[in-house]
Amino acid sequence: MNRNPLFSSVDCASIPTMTRLFLLFFSLPLSAFQLPSNCQQAIVGIASDWKSSHVTLHLYEKDAQGQWHLASQPWKGRLGGKGLAWGIGLHPSPAGETTKKEGDRKAPAGIFKIGGAFGYEENIQRNPALPYLQITTRDLFVEDSSSKYYNRHLRLNHEPKSSWEKKQQMRQNDHAHSLKLFIKHNLNPQALPHAGSAIFFHIWRKNGAASTFGCTTMHEQNLRTLIAWVNPSKNPLYILLPEKDYLARRSSWQLP
Repeated sequence: MNRNPLFSSVDCASIPTMTRLFLLFFSLPLSAFQLPSNCQQAIVGIASDWKSSHVTLHLYEKDAQGQWHLASQPWKGRLGGKGLAWGIGLHPSPAGETTKKEGDRKAPAGIFKIGGAFGYEENIQRNPALPYLQITTRDLFVEDSSSKYYNRHLRLNHEPKSSWEKKQQMRQNDHAHSLKLFIKHNLNPQALPHAGSAIFFHIWRKNGAASTFGCTTMHEQNLRTLIAWVNPSKNPLYILLPEKDYLARRSSWQLP
């Protein structure tokens, strides 16, 4: 099995070391965090509350003077069927709050880096610096928490044979998953078991009538606009929060 370095990397740190880093990360005071100064693009998703599966998405770009401006009209999207829970990203999370778990049908809230794009087409409209991988039958995205490859993309050197390989196989012949952009949740510094995996922006189902298992979905054309707009050199980030929490942190975290 081959790991694709364009999309993710596996940290070889031991589990105890990873756990210590995870606990240290979550013990940081909230006031110490600010959006990275080199972030010049931000996708801001605002939900009405923690239980909502609906989101309004805004694209922001920072000008030469460091001021944020809307880069497009906002559009609607869908989240996990059971709302949101704090994910693992760049942000600190409040102690004692609900956190994202594998299979909980909640979207991870917080601030996340953006990974590469995947799709069925040979190529798509995108910034040349944005990695893109055409999905084949040999591509896996591991959602098995017991695997050392948890929350990673793998490409087999053979067709899937075992039941495990077939279960981890990326979706085939499924229009909702025919184009997607990876949200780097739970990769700090190595995926924490059972904390959620395979979180993407992808095409919504039933024209937006269906919620998700944790991904952020939208109309296909809006997704294509998003992928064409994302510029890795501008350190694009995804900011997903309920409205009340976004407004409470907007100034101290220097959000758009």
